[in-house]
Amino acid sequence: MGKLVSQIFVSLDGVYQAPGGPEEDPGGGFDQGGWTVPYFSAEEGGRFIDEVFGAVGAFLLGRHTYDIFAGYWPKVTDPGNPVAVKLNSLPKYVPSSTLTDPAWAHTTVLGGDLAKEVTDLKESVDGELQVHGSGALLRSLLALDLVDTIHLFTFPVLLGAGRRLFAEGGLPTAFTRRSGLVTSQGVSIQTYDWAGRPAYGSF
Repeated sequence: MGKLVSQIFVSLDGVYQAPGGPEEDPGGGFDQGGWTVPYFSAEEGGRFIDEVFGAVGAFLLGRHTYDIFAGYWPKVTDPGNPVAVKLNSLPKYVPSSTLTDPAWAHTTVLGGDLAKEVTDLKESVDGELQVHGSGALLRSLLALDLVDTIHLFTFPVLLGAGRRLFAEGGLPTAFTRRSGLVTSQGVSIQTYDWAGRPAYGSF
């Protein structure tokens, strides 16, 4: 079976909402969009992202992230941009009950049982099935034990508001740290592999 790999940006207090810009997602009155921008290094963070995209076979995107990406990446036609090339050319899958006629090429809407459809994709995709952003979808996938690896970008900022990735009531899950780095701007990029249920003990 292939691997489902997530890449997501969070603040120190676990907020994932609207990392890329003020207008990206003001839902719930969130007015701090674009909080990653002062800390992002194209040289360090960008190099890691390019490596991640080098392993992708297909994308699994939440509806909101899909809409954001579809409004931007089809316009990027530079053949030297590995992110644009992969996003525009590879299959994209979107679990949605409202998206019916996607205009972005190579998009398939998933409307059935999420666990079955994603499991089938993991078995059929040549390369990693990657989830980028898509916090609500990622929470659902974590609850179904379908996430194999998380590339977690933690930015050195507390927001105090916004949608949080690891909400109360999530499935207890253990991970093993595979690798990591901290950029010169203080962004911690850590890769964690799924390791089953947590172990407990007493001191």
